[in-house]
Amino acid sequence: MAVYTDVSDEDIARFVAEYDIGDVVSFKGIAEGVENTNFLLQTTEAPFILTLYEKRVNPDDLPFYLGLMDHLSAKGLNCPTPIHGTDGVALRRLCGRPAAITSFLQGMSPRRILPHHCAGLGIALAKLHTAGLDFEMYLPNALSVKGWRGLVESCREHADDVEPGLGKMIGDEIAYLEAHWPHDLPKGVIHADLFPDNVFFFPGKEDVSGLIDFYFACNDLLCYDIAICMNAWCFEPDNSFNVTKAKHLLSQYGKVRSLTDAEIAALPILARGASLRFLLTRLYDWVNTPKDALVTPKNPREYINKLRFHQRVESAAAYGLD
Repeated sequence: MAVYTDVSDEDIARFVAEYDIGDVVSFKGIAEGVENTNFLLQTTEAPFILTLYEKRVNPDDLPFYLGLMDHLSAKGLNCPTPIHGTDGVALRRLCGRPAAITSFLQGMSPRRILPHHCAGLGIALAKLHTAGLDFEMYLPNALSVKGWRGLVESCREHADDVEPGLGKMIGDEIAYLEAHWPHDLPKGVIHADLFPDNVFFFPGKEDVSGLIDFYFACNDLLCYDIAICMNAWCFEPDNSFNVTKAKHLLSQYGKVRSLTDAEIAALPILARGASLRFLLTRLYDWVNTPKDALVTPKNPREYINKLRFHQRVESAAAYGLD
């Protein structure tokens, strides 16, 4: 389970007393997620999510994340809303960790991704980007192209243990992307981690019911967020790319926010960059996570295959765009 900090009954009761959300009925750890400790908190009024932010999260960034969720919720986007204490403060401390309570979203992540899920995702992602345009806080993307070399150096010597020649492949790819990375594209707030487990649907419905886990959100190229989603949603278990899913994602996104010609042209490069970013972070975790850790690191090989696919792409037509 992704529960790193133990919270006693007495701790939780004292903490909840700082809010006007009723009395504690139950709370239990949530297995999903690898960054923070999460509990499903049930009070006499409603269910909530209690999050304790662990060491990998920079406490200085938390006002951005919580402020963004407040902003997006006020704009009508269905995402967790930070609950403010009776003193008006949302970010607090519990068991020596920064902590916050957010609203609980109904819905479930799709177990099998179908084209209509990608269509719903495209609409929700475009609405997120549009709603975030006037968010006044700013947080640069620490895991964009400028931050990759640090990750490379931290695990380069072990890369070939995952796959022979991987170290050279990564070195060549990062040099290429540094030389070709676009900069003059529309920018704004991006989610940066909108994998299927962070998107909720109601069973049998095509529209997204909610977006969660904004703790990688930052400011970057909006189209880079689309590239991250294509990698996460449009590949099949056998590593083949499903162009129908990509076409649904991109076409529905475009109905809410039109892509510029420059963004469309840059999609193959951005998709390569998104593949490398998750390859590097997975490789880092694969190398550095202790064997007796509670969380099993994700295999980086999946993103080696995705990167190789995008390296062969010559234009956005491969993603279903005319």
